[in-house]
Formats: sequence, C-alpha cells, structure tokens
Amino acid sequence: MCLAVPMEVTAINDKVADVEIGGVTRQVRLELIDVAPAIGDFVIVHAGFAIRRLDREDALETIKLFQEGLDLELV
Repeated sequence: MCLAVPMEVTAINDKVADVEIGGVTRQVRLELIDVAPAIGDFVIVHAGFAIRRLDREDALETIKLFQEGLDLELV
C-alpha cells in the first residue's frame, strides 16, 4: 500500500527540505513540486519526494483524518 502524507516544512537547503509530522523528521527532495514551499508550509510527501504544496487547513484536516482512522497522535 502506498500512502502520501502531509508534512510541515521545517528547513530548506536547495532542493532538499526537512519535513515533520508527529515528531518524526525526514528529508525529502523538492524536484517534483511545482511551487517551491517555504518554511511552515505543508507538502504531500510520497517515497522521499514532496509532490505537492498543500493549504494549511487542508493539511490539518487530512492529518486529523489520519489520526482518527489510524488512532495516532500526529499534531
């Protein structure tokens, strides 16, 4: 099963961003994203790549659904 996850951008270094959700930090590549994110933006992450910038409200709503559906604490 593949899952794309909304994550918050915490740092950017050229084409690599540090992203975070629920205390987990990962580095993702930014080459596939159409609009460069800024720190504090949310991006959809799949397989090590940010694939789309996401409105903060939409990201938090999606994270809420993950929390409810998977019984996780992510925010």
